[in-house]
Amino acid sequence: MLELRPSSLLIALAASTTSLGLAACGPAQPAGDPGSVLKDYGHALEQGHADEAYSLLSDDAKRSVSVESFRRMVKDDPDEVRELGRALQRSSAPAVVTATVTAANGQELDLVLEDGRWRVEAGAVDLYAQDTPRHAVQGFVRALERKRYDVILRFVPDAHKEGLNAAKLKDAWEGRDKEEMAQVLSALKQVLPSASVEETGDHAALTYGAGTMQLVKEHGLWKIEDFD
Repeated sequence: MLELRPSSLLIALAASTTSLGLAACGPAQPAGDPGSVLKDYGHALEQGHADEAYSLLSDDAKRSVSVESFRRMVKDDPDEVRELGRALQRSSAPAVVTATVTAANGQELDLVLEDGRWRVEAGAVDLYAQDTPRHAVQGFVRALERKRYDVILRFVPDAHKEGLNAAKLKDAWEGRDKEEMAQVLSALKQVLPSASVEETGDHAALTYGAGTMQLVKEHGLWKIEDFD
């Protein structure tokens, strides 16, 4: 059984408070603004009120940890839980409510709530974004579909870029590797809408068909390290 330190899991759960549940007691009522709900969550943790804090977690967070496990974490590490609660209440940055929408082709669009209206984030303008592993895979697929080998070169890590250029990529991927690349492209397009990207530090992996795409983060950008 996988075991996590109480502090690490609680901090992860604290990040879920932009999509919260309702208050712990009484009939269902509309949730407050994100900032006030975050402070309520922090106050409940500081006071050791595990059930009250748990009621404020999102459905996804509740699926990842049971109420019994949550109570045990709060009880087993009270000092660290109290400090986390105080830190959350001291948060002074304005709350930003965001959402991610996945299109039928797997393309993710980020939206932000501004003045009561949802707006598309600037990142949606970049067709070949590399700010997240998923965006990098989407950009790679789009560039491969359009045969934009100059763009594909951006997705090549520095360690593999020596002597490589767009013309050589075209010769390889439309020549001896044409059939293989067509299979990779087809498999990626098929799994992207529902694929799960496993991210660990500066590395990530996405499983497609019988293969796995490995990604690495360089200079703040995600690149395709390997696929097999």
